[in-house]
Amino acid sequence: MKRATLWPDDRLPAHRPPPPWPGRPVRLDGTVTYVRETPATGPDAEPALYLHGLGGSSQNWTDLAGLLADRLDGQAIDLPGFGRSEPGRRYTVASFADLTVRWIEHTDRGPVHLFGNSLGGAVAVRVAALRPDLVRTLTLISPALPFLDFRRSLQGRMLPVLAIPRGERLVAWRLAQLAPEVMAEQVMAACVADLSRISEQRRAEALEEIRVRYEADHYAAAYVRTFRGLVSSFLRSYLPGPDSLWRLAGAVTAPTLVVGGRQDRLVDVRVAPQAARAIPDSRLLMLDGVGHVAQLEVPRTVARAVLGLLGESQRTNGRSDVAP
Repeated sequence: MKRATLWPDDRLPAHRPPPPWPGRPVRLDGTVTYVRETPATGPDAEPALYLHGLGGSSQNWTDLAGLLADRLDGQAIDLPGFGRSEPGRRYTVASFADLTVRWIEHTDRGPVHLFGNSLGGAVAVRVAALRPDLVRTLTLISPALPFLDFRRSLQGRMLPVLAIPRGERLVAWRLAQLAPEVMAEQVMAACVADLSRISEQRRAEALEEIRVRYEADHYAAAYVRTFRGLVSSFLRSYLPGPDSLWRLAGAVTAPTLVVGGRQDRLVDVRVAPQAARAIPDSRLLMLDGVGHVAQLEVPRTVARAVLGLLGESQRTNGRSDVAP
């Protein structure tokens, strides 16, 4: 593990919130997966794939992908049951990883620069470990890798729901009690340390995303079943067997950037440094005053670290035209 390198800020595009990416449904293995695409603005851009966190969607990556468009040709998918994708049959880290592998193979864009936030980070680790041929570099932002002290997460309040048969009905009832505007504010407050960093455009998009959830009958079940699958993967990671996410992290060979926010309220802040120590070729960036979704809260800083990772990996591969 080493410290992340930050690309010079003046080499990034001028700050302006890009509009939402255009999106489209794609039928894959009989189920619709919704994808948003940001076209590359540079001639030598390489393919990238972005995976969101629990309860999030592909829109979570708009700002970061816009800043990286000169170097990366981005796609962000809504995982099954979230955003505008259809529900899935299973909601486990392994099933999401299988979908990600199928997506990369179906689009014939691999190997990709793979990004994951929270749940998406756990999924990305599994993909990178089991299919290294599909991953050029790996970027993990507040990855939801295993920890057992749920007092360090607001999600700990959800644990009793997992013990209730058909707990998704309770979650659906709770959603029905809150106006979409209230729910959007609560979600943003849980994920972001400094709400003044979030533009009005992004707030409006977050509200629209919440309204989409309210209209989706499957959302509560998808959320609860995904959370149950994530917690199960945490527990298995401390038992013998090949499915341990920590053992899989140790098998990742791709050059990796791990980003953590010191004010993360959803994933134990000790996880990001632990992930960087577990992954052999890793760089760590810990951000003061930043929460769970650094790509939304401080996208320029994250973009600088990503470009630093790309610069290092390209110099290693023999490129001489890459700035330090």
